[in-house]
Amino acid sequence: MAQALARGVLRLTQPVYAAAFAAVAGKKEGEGPMGQCFDRVEPDSHFGQESWEQAESRMQQETIYRAMEKAGAQPEQIDLILAGDLINQCTSSTYSLRPFAIPFLGLFGACSTMAEGIVTGSLLLEAGAGNRAVAATSSHFSTAERQFRYPLSYGGQRPPTAQWTCTASGAVVLDKETTDAPRIQGVCIGKITDLGVCDANNMGAAMAPAAADTLTRWFRGTGTPPEAYDAIVTGDLGEIGGKLLLDLMMKQGYEIHSRYHDCGVLMFDGDRQDTHAGGSGCGCGGSLLCGHFLPKMQSGGIRRMLFLATGALMSPMLVQQGESIPGIAHLVEFVCGEE
Repeated sequence: MAQALARGVLRLTQPVYAAAFAAVAGKKEGEGPMGQCFDRVEPDSHFGQESWEQAESRMQQETIYRAMEKAGAQPEQIDLILAGDLINQCTSSTYSLRPFAIPFLGLFGACSTMAEGIVTGSLLLEAGAGNRAVAATSSHFSTAERQFRYPLSYGGQRPPTAQWTCTASGAVVLDKETTDAPRIQGVCIGKITDLGVCDANNMGAAMAPAAADTLTRWFRGTGTPPEAYDAIVTGDLGEIGGKLLLDLMMKQGYEIHSRYHDCGVLMFDGDRQDTHAGGSGCGCGGSLLCGHFLPKMQSGGIRRMLFLATGALMSPMLVQQGESIPGIAHLVEFVCGEE
Protein backbone atom coordinates (compact mmCIF):
# COMPACT_ATOMS: atom_id res chain seq x y z
CA MET A 1 0.00 0.00 0.00
CA ALA A 2 1.10 3.56 -0.65
CA GLN A 3 2.97 5.30 2.16
CA ALA A 4 1.59 8.66 3.28
CA LEU A 5 4.50 11.09 3.71
CA ALA A 6 2.28 14.11 4.38
CA ARG A 7 -1.31 15.13 3.84
CA GLY A 8 -2.08 14.16 0.24
CA VAL A 9 1.57 13.23 -0.47
CA LEU A 10 1.95 9.51 -1.16
CA ARG A 11 4.88 7.28 -2.10
CA LEU A 12 4.02 4.06 -3.95
CA THR A 13 5.59 0.98 -2.35
CA GLN A 14 4.70 -1.30 -5.29
CA PRO A 15 5.75 0.03 -8.70
CA VAL A 16 3.24 0.99 -11.37
CA TYR A 17 4.57 1.69 -14.87
CA ALA A 18 3.50 3.90 -17.76
CA ALA A 19 3.76 0.94 -20.13
CA ALA A 20 2.47 2.63 -23.30
CA PHE A 21 1.15 6.03 -24.31
CA ALA A 22 -0.38 7.76 -27.31
CA ALA A 23 -1.39 11.26 -28.38
CA VAL A 24 -3.65 12.56 -31.14
CA ALA A 25 -4.11 16.22 -32.04
CA GLY A 26 -5.86 18.58 -34.42
CA LYS A 27 -4.50 20.59 -37.34
CA LYS A 28 -3.57 23.77 -35.43
CA GLU A 29 -1.70 21.77 -32.77
CA GLY A 30 0.07 19.80 -35.50
CA GLU A 31 1.27 23.04 -37.05
CA GLY A 32 2.84 24.16 -33.77
CA PRO A 33 6.37 23.57 -32.43
CA MET A 34 5.38 20.15 -30.97
CA GLY A 35 3.61 18.87 -34.08
CA GLN A 36 6.06 16.00 -34.69
CA CYS A 37 5.42 14.37 -31.32
CA PHE A 38 1.83 13.25 -31.95
CA ASP A 39 0.91 9.77 -33.14
CA ARG A 40 -1.59 11.35 -35.49
CA VAL A 41 -2.50 14.88 -36.57
CA GLU A 42 -6.05 15.06 -37.93
CA PRO A 43 -6.61 17.85 -40.51
CA ASP A 44 -10.40 17.58 -40.18
CA SER A 45 -11.50 19.18 -36.90
CA HIS A 46 -14.77 17.22 -37.16
CA PHE A 47 -12.82 13.92 -37.20
CA GLY A 48 -15.33 12.68 -39.78
CA GLN A 49 -18.27 13.23 -37.39
CA GLU A 50 -21.39 15.39 -37.54
CA SER A 51 -20.85 17.49 -34.39
CA TRP A 52 -17.97 18.88 -32.36
CA GLU A 53 -18.87 16.70 -29.37
CA GLN A 54 -18.88 13.56 -31.51
CA ALA A 55 -15.54 14.67 -32.95
CA GLU A 56 -13.95 14.89 -29.50
CA SER A 57 -15.29 11.46 -28.56
CA ARG A 58 -13.89 9.98 -31.75
CA MET A 59 -10.49 11.59 -31.12
CA GLN A 60 -10.29 10.24 -27.56
CA GLN A 61 -11.44 6.80 -28.68
CA GLU A 62 -8.70 6.60 -31.29
CA THR A 63 -6.06 7.72 -28.80
CA ILE A 64 -7.05 4.98 -26.36
CA TYR A 65 -7.00 2.37 -29.13
CA ARG A 66 -3.49 3.45 -30.12
CA ALA A 67 -2.20 3.31 -26.53
CA MET A 68 -3.63 -0.17 -26.00
CA GLU A 69 -2.21 -1.33 -29.33
CA LYS A 70 1.26 -0.15 -28.28
CA ALA A 71 0.85 -2.06 -25.02
CA GLY A 72 -0.21 -5.19 -26.89
CA ALA A 73 -3.46 -5.22 -24.93
CA GLN A 74 -7.03 -5.95 -25.96
CA PRO A 75 -9.93 -4.18 -24.17
CA GLU A 76 -10.72 -7.35 -22.21
CA GLN A 77 -7.17 -7.24 -20.78
CA ILE A 78 -7.70 -3.78 -19.26
CA ASP A 79 -9.10 -3.95 -15.73
CA LEU A 80 -10.36 -0.37 -15.56
CA ILE A 81 -10.27 2.90 -17.41
CA LEU A 82 -10.23 6.39 -15.92
CA ALA A 83 -11.16 9.23 -18.25
CA GLY A 84 -12.66 12.69 -18.30
CA ASP A 85 -12.95 15.88 -20.31
CA LEU A 86 -14.29 19.42 -20.05
CA ILE A 87 -17.83 18.89 -21.27
CA ASN A 88 -20.85 18.57 -18.97
CA GLN A 89 -21.21 15.11 -17.42
CA CYS A 90 -17.92 14.06 -19.12
CA THR A 91 -19.94 13.16 -22.21
CA SER A 92 -16.97 13.10 -24.59
CA SER A 93 -15.37 10.35 -22.51
CA THR A 94 -18.60 8.47 -21.86
CA TYR A 95 -19.50 8.24 -25.53
CA SER A 96 -15.94 7.45 -26.61
CA LEU A 97 -15.82 4.46 -24.27
CA ARG A 98 -19.09 2.80 -25.28
CA PRO A 99 -17.41 0.18 -27.53
CA PHE A 100 -14.80 -0.89 -24.98
CA ALA A 101 -16.92 -2.56 -22.26
CA ILE A 102 -14.20 -1.82 -19.68
CA PRO A 103 -15.04 -0.92 -16.04
CA PHE A 104 -15.08 2.88 -16.12
CA LEU A 105 -14.48 5.68 -13.63
CA GLY A 106 -15.42 9.08 -15.03
CA LEU A 107 -13.32 11.95 -13.69
CA PHE A 108 -13.66 15.70 -13.76
CA GLY A 109 -10.68 17.77 -12.78
CA ALA A 110 -10.94 20.25 -15.63
CA CYS A 111 -7.48 20.56 -17.20
CA SER A 112 -5.95 18.56 -14.31
CA THR A 113 -7.80 15.41 -15.42
CA MET A 114 -4.78 13.62 -16.94
CA ALA A 115 -2.82 13.80 -13.69
CA GLU A 116 -5.95 12.94 -11.69
CA GLY A 117 -6.46 9.82 -13.80
CA ILE A 118 -2.86 8.67 -13.37
CA VAL A 119 -2.94 9.37 -9.63
CA THR A 120 -6.20 7.47 -9.14
CA GLY A 121 -5.28 4.61 -11.47
CA SER A 122 -1.85 4.10 -9.92
CA LEU A 123 -3.23 3.98 -6.38
CA LEU A 124 -5.99 1.56 -7.40
CA LEU A 125 -3.58 -0.80 -9.16
CA GLU A 126 -1.16 -0.73 -6.25
CA ALA A 127 -4.04 -1.54 -3.89
CA GLY A 128 -4.89 -4.63 -5.91
CA ALA A 129 -7.81 -3.42 -8.04
CA GLY A 130 -6.19 -4.93 -11.14
CA ASN A 131 -3.02 -5.24 -13.17
CA ARG A 132 -3.71 -2.84 -16.05
CA ALA A 133 -5.56 0.45 -16.31
CA VAL A 134 -5.88 3.25 -18.84
CA ALA A 135 -5.88 6.95 -17.95
CA ALA A 136 -7.14 9.18 -20.76
CA THR A 137 -8.44 12.66 -21.43
CA SER A 138 -9.26 15.04 -24.26
CA SER A 139 -10.35 18.55 -25.13
CA HIS A 140 -11.60 20.22 -28.31
CA PHE A 141 -11.45 23.92 -29.07
CA SER A 142 -14.98 24.07 -30.43
CA THR A 143 -16.70 22.05 -27.69
CA ALA A 144 -14.99 24.04 -24.93
CA GLU A 145 -15.66 27.46 -26.45
CA ARG A 146 -19.32 26.60 -26.92
CA GLN A 147 -19.70 25.52 -23.28
CA PHE A 148 -17.49 27.92 -21.36
CA ARG A 149 -17.44 31.17 -23.30
CA TYR A 150 -19.31 32.10 -26.47
CA PRO A 151 -20.82 30.38 -29.52
CA LEU A 152 -18.14 30.22 -32.21
CA SER A 153 -20.30 32.25 -34.59
CA TYR A 154 -20.38 35.13 -32.09
CA GLY A 155 -16.79 36.04 -32.92
CA GLY A 156 -16.02 37.56 -29.51
CA GLN A 157 -12.74 39.41 -28.99
CA ARG A 158 -10.18 37.40 -27.00
CA PRO A 159 -8.13 39.40 -24.46
CA PRO A 160 -4.33 38.94 -24.21
CA THR A 161 -4.70 36.77 -21.09
CA ALA A 162 -6.88 34.23 -22.92
CA GLN A 163 -5.58 30.76 -23.80
CA TRP A 164 -6.48 28.57 -26.76
CA THR A 165 -8.21 25.30 -25.86
CA CYS A 166 -6.27 22.50 -27.55
CA THR A 167 -7.90 19.96 -29.80
CA ALA A 168 -5.89 17.02 -28.51
CA SER A 169 -6.05 13.80 -26.53
CA GLY A 170 -3.63 11.69 -24.48
CA ALA A 171 -3.87 8.15 -23.12
CA VAL A 172 -1.48 6.08 -21.02
CA VAL A 173 -1.64 2.38 -20.16
CA LEU A 174 -0.67 1.78 -16.53
CA ASP A 175 0.76 -1.66 -15.81
CA LYS A 176 2.13 -3.43 -12.72
CA GLU A 177 4.19 -5.93 -14.73
CA THR A 178 6.16 -3.91 -17.31
CA THR A 179 9.54 -2.92 -15.89
CA ASP A 180 11.33 -1.20 -18.78
CA ALA A 181 9.12 1.90 -18.81
CA PRO A 182 8.78 5.12 -16.79
CA ARG A 183 7.30 4.31 -13.41
CA ILE A 184 5.05 6.26 -11.10
CA GLN A 185 6.95 6.58 -7.84
CA GLY A 186 4.82 9.07 -5.97
CA VAL A 187 1.76 11.32 -6.22
CA CYS A 188 0.38 14.44 -4.60
CA ILE A 189 -3.37 15.00 -4.50
CA GLY A 190 -4.20 18.65 -5.06
CA LYS A 191 -6.22 20.95 -2.82
CA ILE A 192 -8.79 23.46 -4.06
CA THR A 193 -7.09 26.85 -3.99
CA ASP A 194 -9.01 30.06 -4.70
CA LEU A 195 -7.44 33.53 -4.52
CA GLY A 196 -10.45 35.32 -5.96
CA VAL A 197 -9.74 35.42 -9.72
CA CYS A 198 -13.09 35.90 -11.50
CA ASP A 199 -11.99 36.35 -15.12
CA ALA A 200 -12.73 33.22 -17.20
CA ASN A 201 -10.26 34.54 -19.77
CA ASN A 202 -7.38 34.50 -17.28
CA MET A 203 -7.31 30.88 -16.14
CA GLY A 204 -3.52 30.82 -15.76
CA ALA A 205 -3.78 33.29 -12.88
CA ALA A 206 -6.58 31.23 -11.30
CA MET A 207 -4.60 27.96 -11.48
CA ALA A 208 -1.07 29.12 -10.58
CA PRO A 209 -1.69 29.28 -6.78
CA ALA A 210 -2.93 25.69 -6.81
CA ALA A 211 0.19 24.56 -8.68
CA ALA A 212 2.39 26.39 -6.17
CA ASP A 213 0.56 24.80 -3.24
CA THR A 214 0.90 21.27 -4.67
CA LEU A 215 4.58 21.68 -5.55
CA THR A 216 5.41 23.16 -2.15
CA ARG A 217 3.61 20.36 -0.31
CA TRP A 218 5.47 17.80 -2.45
CA PHE A 219 8.92 19.25 -1.80
CA ARG A 220 8.26 19.55 1.94
CA GLY A 221 6.56 16.18 2.29
CA THR A 222 9.20 14.21 0.39
CA GLY A 223 12.22 16.25 1.44
CA THR A 224 13.39 16.46 -2.19
CA PRO A 225 14.61 19.76 -3.68
CA PRO A 226 13.73 20.97 -7.20
CA GLU A 227 17.22 20.12 -8.45
CA ALA A 228 16.50 16.42 -7.87
CA TYR A 229 14.37 16.53 -11.05
CA ASP A 230 15.37 16.90 -14.66
CA ALA A 231 12.00 18.40 -15.54
CA ILE A 232 9.07 19.99 -13.69
CA VAL A 233 6.13 20.16 -16.08
CA THR A 234 2.77 21.91 -15.67
CA GLY A 235 -0.22 21.14 -17.84
CA ASP A 236 -1.44 24.48 -19.10
CA LEU A 237 -0.69 27.53 -17.01
CA GLY A 238 0.34 29.35 -20.17
CA GLU A 239 2.59 32.39 -20.37
CA ILE A 240 0.92 34.34 -17.57
CA GLY A 241 0.23 31.49 -15.16
CA GLY A 242 3.71 30.04 -15.65
CA LYS A 243 5.38 33.32 -14.70
CA LEU A 244 3.13 33.60 -11.65
CA LEU A 245 4.07 30.08 -10.58
CA LEU A 246 7.80 30.88 -10.79
CA ASP A 247 7.27 33.97 -8.62
CA LEU A 248 5.14 32.09 -6.09
CA MET A 249 7.71 29.31 -5.80
CA MET A 250 10.54 31.79 -5.28
CA LYS A 251 8.57 33.29 -2.38
CA GLN A 252 8.45 29.79 -0.87
CA GLY A 253 12.22 29.45 -1.29
CA TYR A 254 12.21 27.17 -4.36
CA GLU A 255 13.90 28.08 -7.63
CA ILE A 256 12.45 25.91 -10.42
CA HIS A 257 13.04 28.13 -13.45
CA SER A 258 15.97 26.16 -14.88
CA ARG A 259 13.97 22.92 -15.17
CA TYR A 260 10.43 24.25 -15.63
CA HIS A 261 8.25 23.60 -18.70
CA ASP A 262 4.59 24.37 -19.35
CA CYS A 263 2.66 22.45 -21.98
CA GLY A 264 0.47 25.45 -22.74
CA VAL A 265 3.57 27.46 -23.68
CA LEU A 266 5.15 24.61 -25.63
CA MET A 267 2.08 23.70 -27.70
CA PHE A 268 1.84 26.77 -29.93
CA ASP A 269 3.99 29.48 -31.47
CA GLY A 270 2.19 32.43 -29.91
CA ASP A 271 3.37 34.98 -32.46
CA ARG A 272 2.77 32.91 -35.58
CA GLN A 273 -0.41 31.12 -34.43
CA ASP A 274 -2.10 33.97 -32.50
CA THR A 275 -2.90 31.96 -29.38
CA HIS A 276 -2.28 34.84 -26.96
CA ALA A 277 -1.25 33.37 -23.57
CA GLY A 278 -0.79 29.80 -24.89
CA GLY A 279 -2.69 26.53 -24.94
CA SER A 280 -5.12 25.07 -22.43
CA GLY A 281 -7.59 22.20 -22.05
CA CYS A 282 -7.39 18.63 -20.76
CA GLY A 283 -5.76 17.54 -23.99
CA CYS A 284 -2.95 20.10 -23.75
CA GLY A 285 -1.02 18.52 -20.88
CA GLY A 286 -2.34 15.03 -21.64
CA SER A 287 -1.16 14.97 -25.24
CA LEU A 288 2.29 16.46 -24.56
CA LEU A 289 2.85 14.16 -21.58
CA CYS A 290 2.09 11.15 -23.78
CA GLY A 291 3.56 12.48 -27.01
CA HIS A 292 6.69 14.26 -25.82
CA PHE A 293 7.71 13.89 -22.17
CA LEU A 294 7.12 10.17 -21.55
CA PRO A 295 8.83 9.19 -24.84
CA LYS A 296 11.73 11.43 -23.84
CA MET A 297 11.96 9.58 -20.53
CA GLN A 298 11.88 6.24 -22.34
CA SER A 299 14.75 7.30 -24.60
CA GLY A 300 16.86 8.41 -21.63
CA GLY A 301 16.55 12.17 -22.11
CA ILE A 302 14.79 12.62 -18.74
CA ARG A 303 15.39 10.47 -15.66
CA ARG A 304 13.15 12.05 -13.04
CA MET A 305 10.16 14.27 -13.74
CA LEU A 306 7.30 15.92 -11.90
CA PHE A 307 4.13 16.30 -13.97
CA LEU A 308 1.36 18.39 -12.46
CA ALA A 309 -1.71 19.16 -14.50
CA THR A 310 -3.65 22.21 -13.35
CA GLY A 311 -7.39 22.75 -13.54
CA ALA A 312 -9.75 25.72 -13.30
CA LEU A 313 -12.82 24.18 -11.66
CA MET A 314 -15.19 26.81 -12.95
CA SER A 315 -18.88 26.71 -13.79
CA PRO A 316 -19.98 29.14 -16.53
CA MET A 317 -23.18 29.83 -14.58
CA LEU A 318 -21.38 30.67 -11.33
CA VAL A 319 -18.81 32.83 -13.13
CA GLN A 320 -21.69 34.78 -14.68
CA GLN A 321 -23.04 35.22 -11.14
CA GLY A 322 -19.75 36.80 -10.08
CA GLU A 323 -18.18 33.78 -8.37
CA SER A 324 -14.42 33.29 -8.40
CA ILE A 325 -12.63 30.37 -10.08
CA PRO A 326 -11.25 27.60 -7.83
CA GLY A 327 -8.03 25.98 -9.02
CA ILE A 328 -6.49 22.57 -8.41
CA ALA A 329 -3.28 20.75 -9.37
CA HIS A 330 -2.51 17.04 -9.05
CA LEU A 331 1.10 15.82 -9.23
CA VAL A 332 2.73 12.62 -10.48
CA GLU A 333 6.41 11.75 -9.94
CA PHE A 334 7.84 9.73 -12.86
CA VAL A 335 11.19 7.95 -12.59
CA CYS A 336 13.08 5.98 -15.24
CA GLY A 337 15.90 3.58 -14.38
CA GLU A 338 17.27 2.49 -11.02
CA GLU A 339 17.20 4.82 -8.03
